[in-house]
Amino acid sequence: MAKRKSDVKATNTTNLKKPKTGGGGHWSLGLATSVNDPAYFVKSDDLINVIKDKYPKAKYHFLIMPKEKISSLKAVTGQHQGLLKHMEDVATEIANDKKHEGSTFKVGYHAEASMTQLHLHVISDDMNSDCLKTKKHWNSFTTEFFVKSQDVRKNLEKDGKIRLLTTEDCKKCMETPLKCHRCDVKPKNMPALKKHILTHVK
Repeated sequence: MAKRKSDVKATNTTNLKKPKTGGGGHWSLGLATSVNDPAYFVKSDDLINVIKDKYPKAKYHFLIMPKEKISSLKAVTGQHQGLLKHMEDVATEIANDKKHEGSTFKVGYHAEASMTQLHLHVISDDMNSDCLKTKKHWNSFTTEFFVKSQDVRKNLEKDGKIRLLTTEDCKKCMETPLKCHRCDVKPKNMPALKKHILTHVK
């Protein structure tokens, strides 16, 4: 079992405002920009925004972001239990939407996020997408690197903080040999894996 970090710092409670559209900026800020783009914006309420992932790694891939500025799981504290539960409830609503009938979903966070705002992935488990191109893409959703939302909440409720994979363990997850998420096949490369995935897609 991978070792986990236990140190978690307090979050910045500044509200996350919608940025202005257009202009440059580092790619890691892209989530906030997508909130203003009708092509990706799905819905919002007092606590969260929901967008489609700009580069979906499956047929359906949504991101749920708190409006509160929370950089990552490392910044989550006990005071966010209600928020994380709400995010998970919204994820369940999305997964159960009749438009997604026939699909099953995974709901979770990346242990080491690349973007600068906390976001919950709601992704169908077909893993069939043109944007799924690299071993890193694959392993980020099919190894311990993908932390289930329920596990995050249970951990937070029990310990008042979230235990995360170490940087070393995250690296090991990314280096894990390719393996189909639905059977025991171990393709030699991504093209072979993507071809194999089609055998599981109806």
